[in-house]
Amino acid sequence: MAMDQQRLPLVTVRDCRQAYHKEASADLVVLDHVDLTLQEGEIVALLGRSGSGKSTLLRIVAGLLKPTAGEVRWRGEPLKGPAPGVAMVFQSFALFPWLTVQENVELGLEALGVRKDEREERSEEAIDLIGLGGYDGAYPKELSGGMRQRVGLARALVVHPDLLLMDEPFSALDVLTAETLRTDLIDLWMDGKLPVKSILIVTHNIEEAVLMADRILVFSSNPGRVAHELRVPFAHPRNRFDPAFREMVDEIYGIMTRRRTPEVHTAALAPNPFAHPLHPVGTNLIAGLLETLSGEPYHGRADLPALAAALQFEVDELLPLGETLSILGFAVLEEGDIQITETGRRFAEAETEDRKKIFAEALRAHVPLIAAIRNVLEQRSNHRAAAVRFRDQLEDHMSPEYAEETLRTVIAWGRYAEIFEYDEEAQQFSLEEEDEEEERARAGEYRG
Repeated sequence: MAMDQQRLPLVTVRDCRQAYHKEASADLVVLDHVDLTLQEGEIVALLGRSGSGKSTLLRIVAGLLKPTAGEVRWRGEPLKGPAPGVAMVFQSFALFPWLTVQENVELGLEALGVRKDEREERSEEAIDLIGLGGYDGAYPKELSGGMRQRVGLARALVVHPDLLLMDEPFSALDVLTAETLRTDLIDLWMDGKLPVKSILIVTHNIEEAVLMADRILVFSSNPGRVAHELRVPFAHPRNRFDPAFREMVDEIYGIMTRRRTPEVHTAALAPNPFAHPLHPVGTNLIAGLLETLSGEPYHGRADLPALAAALQFEVDELLPLGETLSILGFAVLEEGDIQITETGRRFAEAETEDRKKIFAEALRAHVPLIAAIRNVLEQRSNHRAAAVRFRDQLEDHMSPEYAEETLRTVIAWGRYAEIFEYDEEAQQFSLEEEDEEEERARAGEYRG
């Protein structure tokens, strides 16, 4: 029996679905048909874009959230409530500012009813382990961001969990601090000093996933699914400049762009203008990337990992920007590369007024929601329409957050292209005066 127990995976997730019921509309599906198995002795990374359901899955694994459908097992037994032997490190530091470092670290032990003397001994060991010895009596306000995240890590490790869950633990840190903490964590793991059996980490940083993980699950979006599973063949410590390492990073970029491109074109051509969210990408970023791609040294085509490194962008920043160019017909994403189109090149080389005209043509042709708003404005005698009308229709197909994000993006794009005006105070779309005169003239022609 003991042998069988040892062979059981720590966590098994089968056909997991997470949906939220929305009144008078279809359910919002966050995760669908997700499978996950986590064995002892491995680090697994959940890699994907914001909104792909990775953090939701982490909470399901922790037993903090019951899935709408599917099965979750902890060491072979159905999970009912919070999983025993699981600790979590969050993106935010989540420390109590009125407690010292030691008191913050001891919280989990105190909740478990551990004696005071043992709490003090174990918290001191955890604080020393993550490199904060001597700061036991300090308060969070006295610590840097990296030190505060180390406290969060110590608080998770002090309970000696079987499974450590990490939800984008380095994303709030600067690049150098994140690299140092990431390296220290891997060193402790490889030296067998971490009192954990497995680590499950959520990230949207491709290099971070390849640096840390033994396996990578690449998530698609809307709804979140495991699109690909990759085993990382490199021993620790890993060299991010090794050609094989770079090749794997390139491969993952290729997987993510190969997966997303068909969805982008479907969204662009979809007859329902309210069915697909838009990325909140500003026109300055669009113009800047097109200018960069059209000039030296890219000459219209760039490798996404190299471009991300040159621009100091993460995948969560670069791919939405690239996909926006694809939606607008300014560029094509394929196999980890981005290539500017002739329309994109014309935009990059045009002056301001010509750029607005090119952008307006692209919006009318490729963004159905903008075409729908313009059509409503043209049909109404006063050429006005409340934003709430379009927001409500968007919320029939996506979360309120995505609906608001999409609407704000459409407002910014439409105003820049002078397709319509928008009154922030009244939250109302309208046609510009010149457009209204054209509409009245056109109506007069029809009557004549």
